[in-house]
Amino acid sequence: HVQLVESGGGSVRPGGSLRLSCEASVDGYASYCIGWFRQAPGKEREAVAAICTGDGRAYYHDSENDSGKGRFTSSRDNAKTTVYLQMNSLKPEDTGLYYCAADPSCRGIFDLWGQGTQVTVS
Repeated sequence: HVQLVESGGGSVRPGGSLRLSCEASVDGYASYCIGWFRQAPGKEREAVAAICTGDGRAYYHDSENDSGKGRFTSSRDNAKTTVYLQMNSLKPEDTGLYYCAADPSCRGIFDLWGQGTQVTVS
């Protein structure tokens, strides 16, 4: 059964942290790219980060995260076929429904989506 299951969302105060998990049950997991997206109320869905499960390279929509100075960090544990999004120094504008999605060919086409996990910062 092919699926992605997110967890780890919740309600936190500004400045708090959360770690989202995305457990993947997919064939060929080790060669996937897993992306993180979020959708705030009344806004379009936006990309947050992506990680290659093979070599662990991570990419971020916010360039500050690429430099290690940002607030979000994506990682993976291939033994658990799970990808994580560590979110620190959370802001109210980070509120939204967070999804993970799988891109089997790492070409930016995400064709398998999880159900989402809610993050509320207030």
